[in-house]
Amino acid sequence: MITANHLRVGMTIDIEGELYEVEEFQHVKRGRGGAFVRTKLRGLQTLQSIRKVFQPEQRIKDAFIEERSAQYLYRDGEDFHFMDSETFEERVLSKDILGKKVDFVRENIEVKIRLYEGKLVGIELPVFVELRVKKADPGVKGDTVGSATKLVILESGYSLRVPLFIKEGDIIRLDTRSGEYVSKS
Repeated sequence: MITANHLRVGMTIDIEGELYEVEEFQHVKRGRGGAFVRTKLRGLQTLQSIRKVFQPEQRIKDAFIEERSAQYLYRDGEDFHFMDSETFEERVLSKDILGKKVDFVRENIEVKIRLYEGKLVGIELPVFVELRVKKADPGVKGDTVGSATKLVILESGYSLRVPLFIKEGDIIRLDTRSGEYVSKS
């Protein structure tokens, strides 16, 4: 257990059985009255952000999240199968828990699985991933009235805007944090 004064960005805490990651925190000391800690928390299961205020001496359960190397194997309907690289145990996560991360997974990609008390609660993707362009309209020369980009669909089903020179079959590099095009591989 820790006090609210010890909260830091990136920590994972357990509030009434729900896991939350601290996105922001601010220790506020008013001129009159007591101090408090204002936080913004993201639920690991729900992926929704909430704001919560704690008293500085309030005790909070610190959740130890174990990270292990794993490999994405395949998708079975709404379930995604991962193999733990250490124990070779197969673990399954649903599409709901993965959220937007499903747009960046492809077979055999190396990820970090996140475990809490032996239960799989999420994954952490590499910062950059390479995906093949599945569908791309041809770029029209001179079509630069707006920005010189076009919409493409990747092998995972994710769509984004890329430069005009990208064509079907190309492998492009994406930033998984923003979902934006980085370069052509």
